Amino acid sequence: QVQLVESGGGLVQAGGSLRLSCTASGRTLVLLDMGWFRQAPGKEREFVARISRSGSSIEYADSVKGRFTISRDNANNTAFLRMNGLKPEDTAVYYCAAAWLTTTVTRRADYWGQGTQVTVSS
Repeated sequence: QVQLVESGGGLVQAGGSLRLSCTASGRTLVLLDMGWFRQAPGKEREFVARISRSGSSIEYADSVKGRFTISRDNANNTAFLRMNGLKPEDTAVYYCAAAWLTTTVTRRADYWGQGTQVTVSS
């Protein structure tokens, strides 16, 4: 089984930045479509960003375009989410997700991380 381990969450003031990391077990990151989702209290889980296996295809939710950047380092089995210009509305638990072989996380995520808390104070 593929295991995803997230890190990088924390407390930050509005306008600040954080970088989330997601490391996959084994040496199979190149086979995984990677993405990030988030869930705020009282709200449904929502899509944040996605990056394809080669890194050539990237998608963002409208709410984070221009502020968040998704990337991946296949050599180190790690995906990243750089978050700039954070707003209180970004406060949520952020989850790393991965899809195996040819599918995508926006269609079906096969694996999920444990989640990391991001809190943005006003």
